[in-house]
Amino acid sequence: MRRADRLFLIINALRGRRTALPARQLASTLEVSLRTVYRDVADLQLSGVPIEGEAGVGYLLRKGSDIPPLMFSADELEALVAGTRFVRAFAGERLAREAQAALIKIEAVLPSELREKAAQSRIFAPIWRDPFQNHIATMLDRLHEAVLARRVLCLEYCDAEGRSSTREVEPLCLSFWGGAWTLGTWCRHRQAFRNFRPDRIAECRDAGETFPDLPGRNLEAYLETMRGHYAGLE
Repeated sequence: MRRADRLFLIINALRGRRTALPARQLASTLEVSLRTVYRDVADLQLSGVPIEGEAGVGYLLRKGSDIPPLMFSADELEALVAGTRFVRAFAGERLAREAQAALIKIEAVLPSELREKAAQSRIFAPIWRDPFQNHIATMLDRLHEAVLARRVLCLEYCDAEGRSSTREVEPLCLSFWGGAWTLGTWCRHRQAFRNFRPDRIAECRDAGETFPDLPGRNLEAYLETMRGHYAGLE
């Protein structure tokens, strides 16, 4: 379990309690050592979270200073639930998993009536993935990692007319267009911005280098170029 998740769960476990929660119980719930619980609680106290208590006694949030729960309207919650379902259905596996984890955390601190509202959303994005779609999800994960790490990629690509080519690109972003994803890049072969559909990438290799954030060929310039392009089509 990530440390950030442990800290969140400790605060949530203490919220609204009238009696001290023993550190041993926290350690058992989180599946960590007592030493880890003591260290995490001490770090939370140093950061200003109003936790009282000590090792061997237990912990409480200071009376009158309970951290208020997250408050959302029913419409805001439905937007969050729908967004999570779309990410699970159409994004890569890693992003889908993290979106679901985020929603679980939000629901954990909601009042019961709002939690029930969230569960009653009637907006769905069913997940029906065949082997090809699983391949796309895996490809999206690889491309996403390359975007974040600024890694140059070598793509074996097949365009809409069935023509194959090899491109060395600097991946800048991923965009979802309601039916297909595109990888926004600076194409070193064309010396211009180009979009590539992940479902048409036959092979994706790491070129073994990273690229700098250069004016005129970075994400900001790409977005400005795309805005100009689509404005010209109106």
